[in-house]
Amino acid sequence: MKEAVEMIVKALVNEPERVEVREAEGERGTVMIEVRVAQEDVGKVIGRQGSTIRALRSVLHAAGMKHNRRFVLDVVE
Repeated sequence: MKEAVEMIVKALVNEPERVEVREAEGERGTVMIEVRVAQEDVGKVIGRQGSTIRALRSVLHAAGMKHNRRFVLDVVE
C-alpha cells in the first residue's frame, strides 16, 4: 500500500523527489502511513477543504476492507 500512496502523492506535488512515505505496523492490524512532502506542497496533498486527503483516505479504507486491515494516513509537516 505504501508504494501506491507514494505514486499518487508524487503525481500531485511539484517536488516529487522530496516525497517520503513511511509505513509502520500498529496494534490490531492497523497500518500507519506517514507522508512527508516539501512545505510548499502540503496544500496540494491536502486539497481544497481537505478533499484530496479525504479521497486518499477513502481509497485506503476500501483497500483495507478487501485486505481485512485498517490503514491510517497522516501528512506530517
